[in-house]
Amino acid sequence: MSDLYYSSTRSNEEKLNFSQAVVRGIAPDGGLYVPSEFPQVNMEELAKGELTYQELAQKVLGLFVKDFSETEMKDCVYGAYDNKFRTEEIVPLKTCGDASFIELYHGKTLAFKDMALSILPYLLKTAARKLETKEKIVILTATSGDTGKAALEGFADVEGTEILVFYPTDGVSDVQKRQMTTQEGANTHVCGISGNFDDAQSGVKNIFMNSDFKAALKEKGYVFSSANSINIGRLVPQIVYYMSSYLKLVKSNKIQLGDSINVVVPTGNFGNILAAYYAKNMGLPVQKFICASNKNNVLTDFIETGVYSLDRAFNTTITPSMDILISSNLERFLYEISGHDPKCVSGLMNDLKEKGKYEISDSMKKNMDAFYGGFVDDDKTIETIKDLYDQYEYVVDTHTAVGYRVYEDYVKATGDTRHTLIASTASPFKFTRSVVDGIGIDSKSNNDFELIDILAEKTGLSVPESIQGLADRPIYHKTTCEKTEMKKVVEEILK
Repeated sequence: MSDLYYSSTRSNEEKLNFSQAVVRGIAPDGGLYVPSEFPQVNMEELAKGELTYQELAQKVLGLFVKDFSETEMKDCVYGAYDNKFRTEEIVPLKTCGDASFIELYHGKTLAFKDMALSILPYLLKTAARKLETKEKIVILTATSGDTGKAALEGFADVEGTEILVFYPTDGVSDVQKRQMTTQEGANTHVCGISGNFDDAQSGVKNIFMNSDFKAALKEKGYVFSSANSINIGRLVPQIVYYMSSYLKLVKSNKIQLGDSINVVVPTGNFGNILAAYYAKNMGLPVQKFICASNKNNVLTDFIETGVYSLDRAFNTTITPSMDILISSNLERFLYEISGHDPKCVSGLMNDLKEKGKYEISDSMKKNMDAFYGGFVDDDKTIETIKDLYDQYEYVVDTHTAVGYRVYEDYVKATGDTRHTLIASTASPFKFTRSVVDGIGIDSKSNNDFELIDILAEKTGLSVPESIQGLADRPIYHKTTCEKTEMKKVVEEILK
């Protein structure tokens, strides 16, 4: 696999090593970087090794990062996955019936984004050193709530970087907003915009694609990169926890080695479920990928029809991390199911930009037979939180509840009862109002921060240290702007 390289989903002209791809973040033609092939793993050998999470991560990531030495890779992994996680195993499993929840929220910011954004600064810094990058790297990021805080936490005071996060002012929970606006670090910047996540994401991509602006900033000593999952350095680390969870199922005798499983992912930007798909391409035995959405069900419709259309209402829901209509990582999936055809992908992306929709070919539709899509509204989300708590005394956040409900719908529709991994993407403490409503507590007379302690008292859960006293922390970031003014904000910060 020494010849593995990275190229754009929209062109085969460039062949980059990992360091080049991770520092750039996005290709000059607007495409996303993808590996030229998938390295293969032997699950039987991995199972024999009884590897720690760090040891598994070093093995898996080392297959994609061919230009790092073994020592460099080890330093990145062990720097990322240390005692900043509240559990030594990093990613514990909780089994309820035929489903096991992958608890991805035990990092400092209480969301699955920590799994990749804890290591991305190490990968980026190592890559920049290898490339002898002289400019300061500006991490430009849009967030629907969780990526922002995780990226800020990961890059705070990292030498040679500035980080700027844009979030929809009215599109995140109070806890998510306070986590971001109280972030410390001399190189951290946060700005709320008067739009939704799609506006923030489009604004960031437009800045990336503004060659004149990038050239002017380079003269000042700055280059852009991204902490969003458009960056291949964000996506690849997520493969590890699907493999780790499968090995845990084998070790606990929930399944036999070689048995196929299903995977459920609540997702809006398609990155987390794409990581599971990448894992399957590497040798993980996955039968079905169950893509769970909220009322912004553009992905459900796409999986069912092969048509991706933006001609629909945008809904603000109690699952804000999925309040997305433009799913960036779907472009990487299109690249795979088109047989690595950049011309096809480029055409589809142009159709989306110019017509607001595209339709894939029949052969591409057939190539996504392993995917099932479903969606859940807010009322059913609350109902599912209650059901899980009543039946298993298990407390989940709103996004995880969406995943579990779509999983139940899938089982009823198909009768497929094989063991299933469900990505539990955030701590219930990030969405306290909806969670306490679900488990039967009257939330109306309390604010979201008071509800943190009420939730802990009711359920016996411990309040994570990282959000204790969150309401009393000083707010350092008060900047807001119109969605059309994002470039001006960047100019002002980097002047």
